[in-house]
Amino acid sequence: MMKSSISSYKKLMEKAKNLFILESAAAIVHWDMETKMPPKAIRLRSLQLAMLSRIGHKMSTDPEIGKFLEEIMRHPEYDRLDTVQKRNVYLIKKNYDEQTKLPEELVAETAKQQAITVDTWKKAKAAKDFSMFKPELEKLVDLRKKAAEILMEVKKTATPYDALIDIFEPKMTAEAISRVFAELREGLISLIRKCKTAPKQPDTSFLKRRVPIDTQRRFAESLTEFIGYDIKSKEAGGRLDETEHPFTTGYYDDVRITTHYYEDKFDSFIFSTLHEGGHAIYEQNLNPEWIFQPVGTGCSSGFHESQSRFVENIIGRSREFWIYFLPKFKELTGGILSDVDLDRFVHSVNHVKPSKIRIEADEVTYCLHIIIRFNLERDLFADKITVTELPQIWNQSYKEYLGVSIENDSEGVMQDTHWASGLYGYFPSYALGNIYSGQILAKMKKDLPDWRRQLSKGNFHSIKQWLAKNVHSYGDLYNPADLIKKIVGEEINVKPYLNYLYEKCSKLYDF
Repeated sequence: MMKSSISSYKKLMEKAKNLFILESAAAIVHWDMETKMPPKAIRLRSLQLAMLSRIGHKMSTDPEIGKFLEEIMRHPEYDRLDTVQKRNVYLIKKNYDEQTKLPEELVAETAKQQAITVDTWKKAKAAKDFSMFKPELEKLVDLRKKAAEILMEVKKTATPYDALIDIFEPKMTAEAISRVFAELREGLISLIRKCKTAPKQPDTSFLKRRVPIDTQRRFAESLTEFIGYDIKSKEAGGRLDETEHPFTTGYYDDVRITTHYYEDKFDSFIFSTLHEGGHAIYEQNLNPEWIFQPVGTGCSSGFHESQSRFVENIIGRSREFWIYFLPKFKELTGGILSDVDLDRFVHSVNHVKPSKIRIEADEVTYCLHIIIRFNLERDLFADKITVTELPQIWNQSYKEYLGVSIENDSEGVMQDTHWASGLYGYFPSYALGNIYSGQILAKMKKDLPDWRRQLSKGNFHSIKQWLAKNVHSYGDLYNPADLIKKIVGEEINVKPYLNYLYEKCSKLYDF
């Protein structure tokens, strides 16, 4: 690159660095809102978040960014940029083009409304009263529809909803997702039927035995240590806290996770801790040389979910994981599980049973929860349904897809925080992440044929190293469709995930 072009690139990257620093600060403000903030502070917090969003929008749309981009891309030696530099330029330009089209007032108003809607959602969920939540949700949906209409033109997508999906899963469309989900649904329903009619059914009654919360906390800490997520040492870059809805947030050296403890559902904290821990180790294994660069972030929400679901399910629900961990858990819980052997425990934590709550769903039925949400979002942003109709259609869908009856909206349409947070277009990423995880597992099995034996001996390190090298280290160097092909040598494919589930369930259920 010529000197002038190098200078413009360096200035562009300095702008990007400042934005990442601001966004990482905003993430911690969000974390505080969910974990430590006193109830009275919500009005002030909504104003703080609106201000941070306004500042971030101003920084993202700084005319100097446009000037630097033009200087770099029009330079005769632009092609001499390396792959990382070109990707950084592409990602900054994509963000700049989109943000410059979004009015500052819309961005600030959305951030403010998100904080208010989340706070209202918590109260409405506790009261089991959708009518409390509905007015604020309608305001937020309207704001996101305005943004989606604008972004649709910038991103050149076919629909407003595609523009929202692109935020979380770049270049993916609702049409493509619908095709993939149709195949996924067919395979899952067939497998659910086999599990339901199999002669060998698990006895899960022990999962309701009471385990003291303090005991659960100690075991959660041992799980984070096992996966290499440091929350205790003087060099720790993580935290484990408690919230109503578990989540992960942070950046490189400060990545925080939360979980939720239930005395009479001890398996819940185990898998939410592993799930969020999977997100965290992905963030912390990104290429350290790329910090404050656009390439130095996760590829997509779907890839992030592939890593959390990989750690939670492929690792955490495996027989080998519990060969190592069940004796430790038994020792920690005293005599509470003394009569539960390995086979019973593993079958129970892998039991297949349609349920009402997504975050409590088993691996096989989980994606049906996502497909329901995807269908609702798609129709909501196509103006085929309204916010008022969401509870009714939700309940009908759960009856049709999972055969369960929803008794109140807190266990129905209000169970998740995503819509209150304005994260429309995110839900498909969970199921896409499961599909990616199946493909990644198939590749890892070839490269690490003894991974199960190593896991049974308490060795997660080699698996983590493989994931870091083959998934985490790529960051956002490629779009998700290109990255999955880079890792496994094929495009997105439902079959490896369905094969993984079938192989596991056929052994457990003896069919």
